[in-house]
Amino acid sequence: MAQQFLTRSFADGARTGPTLPQRIILAEGWTRRAIAFAAGAVGALALAPLDLAPAMLVTMCVSVWLLDGSASARGDGGLSYLAGSMRRAAGAGWWLGFGYFLAGLWWLGAAMLVEPDQFAWALPLAVIGAPAVLALFPALGFALARALWSGGSARIFALAAGLGASEFLRGHILTGFPWNDFGMALAAIPFLDQTAAIVGLHGLDILAVILFAAPATLIDGPRRLTPAIIVALVLAIGMAGYGALRLGAGKTEYVDGVKLRLMQPNLPQDAKFKPENGPAIVSRYLELSDRAVAPGRSGVADATHLIWPESAFPFILSRDPEALARIAATMRGAVLLTGAARAEEDARREDGKRHTKIFNSILAVQGGRIVAAYDKAHLVPFGEYLPLSKLLAPLGVSQLVPGTWDEGTGPRRLAAPGLPLAAPLVCYEAIFPGETADPAGERPQWLLNVTNDGWFGMTSGPYQHFAQARLRSIEEGLPLARVANTGVSAVVDPYGRVLHRLPLGVDGVIDARLPRAADAPPFAAHPFRWTSTLWFFTIIFALFGRFRGLAGSTSGRASA
Repeated sequence: MAQQFLTRSFADGARTGPTLPQRIILAEGWTRRAIAFAAGAVGALALAPLDLAPAMLVTMCVSVWLLDGSASARGDGGLSYLAGSMRRAAGAGWWLGFGYFLAGLWWLGAAMLVEPDQFAWALPLAVIGAPAVLALFPALGFALARALWSGGSARIFALAAGLGASEFLRGHILTGFPWNDFGMALAAIPFLDQTAAIVGLHGLDILAVILFAAPATLIDGPRRLTPAIIVALVLAIGMAGYGALRLGAGKTEYVDGVKLRLMQPNLPQDAKFKPENGPAIVSRYLELSDRAVAPGRSGVADATHLIWPESAFPFILSRDPEALARIAATMRGAVLLTGAARAEEDARREDGKRHTKIFNSILAVQGGRIVAAYDKAHLVPFGEYLPLSKLLAPLGVSQLVPGTWDEGTGPRRLAAPGLPLAAPLVCYEAIFPGETADPAGERPQWLLNVTNDGWFGMTSGPYQHFAQARLRSIEEGLPLARVANTGVSAVVDPYGRVLHRLPLGVDGVIDARLPRAADAPPFAAHPFRWTSTLWFFTIIFALFGRFRGLAGSTSGRASA
């Protein structure tokens, strides 16, 4: 493959040396690894908060050229050649993925410094170890792509099929981690982001690869518009047209009689989980919640519903009648929706003892009583539970959040007084496409996301988290009310338009009306149906190019 490109480039004698793409194709050893690593790191610039989508062009074009240069020097085109090529491709994919995740997830290390006396030792594992493990997925995607590889434009679809499959697996294997998918590069582009209403995040992964990798085919020959670029242009125009039509027809309407007040306290993370700070934390919440923000406004008295962030209290709220009484006195009839730990006595065990389950929950509080609750069902690995605990616990490894947390069983809905049915999402749960609502029950009318991103300080992590939560609104056609301890708190309409927002690192309140839900878009009605259809056609195009290339090479050998 590399020789094919060089032959074309030097045929007319116009060039005196290899171009940059040719240098990448021919690179070997640590030069090749450094190129892959740098290309991956540049791609992270396409993510929040910078949202420099063109940076993903570098990542995807270099990916194509690295795969072009992955041909094995061993074998004559048989299985040994294919295995060697896939192995070289996987190596390039790992280095590219390592650079991408290192540059995009470096902020994970901030959580280890909240309590450095306990967790500073784990800083290298968070900053370097996690990206190294996650890079196995792009490595797999590159290997799959190389198995489908061919000359010409069809190889763009091979890359899209390979990375589309590996990103889907990353979102589901071992509870999944669909954070900073390649498709998030499209999530901040006006109009193009609306395609998530059809294909969801994992469909955007496939489309992003096609759109950003297509320019790599400009080296294929003298034609200015290769088939891959024509396909990418048609896709981009179609996506933009669909987005413009959807946003133009989608007017923001509001639920009658609902006035929300979102409270962002901006508490230091190292103080938030200390029980002795409980009374002072409640006082701060109540004072901030009742703060007047405009002439003639009188705080809580003007709101029907107040929303506080995840894990608001360093104690079990249901066991503290004094705190409940203080909240009731300040609410003046308003309903409070708050993140809080919830305790539940389990059935008596065989040894005669009771086990108390502790859930990370969202509670609805009215008149000093807890009237509804939702328990978090998707816990954070290494945050709220320790994977492989029997192996790691004896080594001194522990989770970040103290205590033993239990998984909720659902259903994923919350019926609070005076509000439409909500799809509750506690922190991490907002990053999973297709899992925001209970498919067996009544369709919710809004998304409620409470979170505590204070673990990650003033880094890019909270911005990335908000970007993913916002994409759930587009996928589901549901408005989003999001309250974060340190930010970003916001109200988003069912088309992903941000109506109100509090920035990272400030305290304050948002007074807002609750937008109405839109009609269920295709992704909400049938999650992953159109995603799998898109992936199917992508792999068909890749296979067509692959078999046509094999037929051509066989014919050439026969004529020779």
